[in-house]
Formats: sequence, structure tokens, C-alpha cells
Amino acid sequence: MINSDTTPTRKASTRTNDPERTMAEILSVATKEFAHKGLAGARIDEIAAATRTSKRMIYYYFGSKEGLYVSVLEAAYGRMRKIEANLHLKDLAPALALKNLVEFTYDHHQGNEDFIRLVMNENVQRGEYLGQSKAIQKLNGSALETIEDLYMRGVKQGVFKKGLSALEIHSAISALTFFNVSNRHTFALIFGGKSGLGKAQTLKKSQVVDMITSYVSA
Repeated sequence: MINSDTTPTRKASTRTNDPERTMAEILSVATKEFAHKGLAGARIDEIAAATRTSKRMIYYYFGSKEGLYVSVLEAAYGRMRKIEANLHLKDLAPALALKNLVEFTYDHHQGNEDFIRLVMNENVQRGEYLGQSKAIQKLNGSALETIEDLYMRGVKQGVFKKGLSALEIHSAISALTFFNVSNRHTFALIFGGKSGLGKAQTLKKSQVVDMITSYVSA
């Protein structure tokens, strides 16, 4: 039996005059579809309908449902790393650079639940599709380089303690900022009544900054 969700149809293409805009719109709609339904549950038919285009055009641009999924992951990480690069952390004192990086990561995750869902879904897939993308590996490699630069500058200036790696610092930042979003619903259901406010109080941005700063500081 042919899987209609992974095989192009013969429906005529309806939008060819602006490929970049069309691809961007497809990626935007597909991001929400994959974030909320996962790879298995997402439907190309629904993405096509929401973008006023055809399955045939989607497959023309992205090759397959899996190809679109990988492109969505690449776009999600790409947006984050692009903003991160524009923070110009190399121009800042190490402590301020670290503070700005943590605040940015916190704000990004708080404002982009679809990104968190995508990462959670990809963990369910055991990173199968993330591992296929050299672009994502390169992007995330640059994130470690950024941390390595500010950390080593801080060590040389005596404001950061020795013995840490960029990966350890990145993991600590990710853990504290990711959990706030990925577990907000279950955390609120389990502990919400304990706060006296009807909902669980997750870590505030200032608290996360303090924790990471204390962890890294000399």
C-alpha cells in the first residue's frame, strides 16, 4: 500500500512566482504541525491546505515528509543561532557576555514553545533526523565556540574558575532554561497548589542567571 503522506500527488502546483516566500510559509506552518503532532502524526495534506499550495509543491521543495521535518529542525536552530550571533558576545566582558547569553536563552525558550516541542519530539525519535543534518551540527558547534571564547576570556581575567568545559556550561544553561518550558504543564499540575497561587512557580530569569553565574564564577 502506498503511503499517501510520503508520496507526491499529481495535483498541479498553485504558487511558483515567489519560491522563497512559499518555502518560508511552508516551514512556518510545518513547524507548528510537527511541534504539536510529531513526525508520525503530522499530515502533509494539512500543511498544504494551510499554505494554499499543493502536496506536489511541498515535495518539490523538500523531497519528502521527512525532508520537510529536517528542514523545520534546521530552520528552528538556525533562527536561534542567528539571534545569538547578533548578541556580539565577543565584544563584551566575560561576565556580562555570560549573563546576556543566559538571558537570551531563557527568553528564547519561554517565547518559543514550538521549538521546545520539536526538540522533545526529536528526542522521542532518538535524534534520528537531527543526526542527518550537517547544518544543525555546524550551527550547534558554533554555540559551543561562543561559550568557549567567553569562558576562556573569563578564566584568563580571573573571574571564572578553571576546569569547566564549554559543553558543561552549555548543558547547565540548557537544563535550567529548557525544563521551565518542557515540564511547565506537568509541574503545574503536580505542584501548582503548593505555591498558594494556583500554579507552580518555575525558575525566574534572574534566578537562572544567578545559578549559572555562581556555577562558573571563581
